[in-house]
Amino acid sequence: MRELTEFERYVIESKGTERPFSGEYNQHDAPGVYHCKRCDAPLYLSEHKFNAHCGWPAFDDEIPGAIKRLPDADGHRVEIVCAQCGAHLGHVFEGEYLTDKNLRHCVNSVSMVFKGEATQQSDDSHIRWATIGGGCFWCLEAVFSQLRGVIAVKSGYAGGDASSANYRAVCAGDTGHAEVVQIEFDSHIISFEELLEVFWQSHDPTTLNRQGNDVGTQYRSVIFAHDDEQIRAASQMISRLTEANIFDKPIVTELVALDNFYPAEPYHDAYFEHNRQQPYCQMVVKPKVDKIKALFKERLKSGGG
Repeated sequence: MRELTEFERYVIESKGTERPFSGEYNQHDAPGVYHCKRCDAPLYLSEHKFNAHCGWPAFDDEIPGAIKRLPDADGHRVEIVCAQCGAHLGHVFEGEYLTDKNLRHCVNSVSMVFKGEATQQSDDSHIRWATIGGGCFWCLEAVFSQLRGVIAVKSGYAGGDASSANYRAVCAGDTGHAEVVQIEFDSHIISFEELLEVFWQSHDPTTLNRQGNDVGTQYRSVIFAHDDEQIRAASQMISRLTEANIFDKPIVTELVALDNFYPAEPYHDAYFEHNRQQPYCQMVVKPKVDKIKALFKERLKSGGG
């Protein structure tokens, strides 16, 4: 059995519930298998998952024999638990007609752990994700896509809700979203801490809601942590930078847990690569790219940039 945190025990053992829209798997859609957090028994396949817009991960099927149903203490609902260890997962509902199977397993993210297809044979997945914001996402995408160990970089929005996750609304500055990039990386080649080193050098973390002439909360300096490990790593790095007086002003970078990431419109993909002669790219993006090339030569992809 896995040792649980206090909050995991609250949900898994005391039958608590995580806040809606707060779980890391709420809008997760990668191929793989969802396992019980406590005993590692496989529970659901990724093809069972669908977006029920309810705030929690939803599944309309299960791995045979993985789930046990129990009458809930409230006398109205049906509780679902791991058939192997009895860990509380959530509740199951029928008759909502959300999918052809007419079934919704409403599951707490904290009750599960996800294992992607490429890492099913290893408990130590080295493919990770980081989500950060620091000004225009065209700049960050161009910078991080150069790095060896970075598999993919996707521009997008985080911090607000789905209804306002579009470029026009975010640029208005009142959606709560930040322009961010989500980085898929191989942690055997480049670490989260090394990505943060590039992050600090690729923008000014001391200017509140501003990077150069880009002004507004959508351009704030922010790290959207995917897990407790990232929260600890980023917090420790901010403390070290502050104690060492690396910057001449206080760091104002926000450190918050990732709620949801909304991919930006396709025309933002590889924007600098496709629009190098555009004035903004020449005057703003290119100098940032050149700076990172000079500072982190040994971490660039061969022929990168």
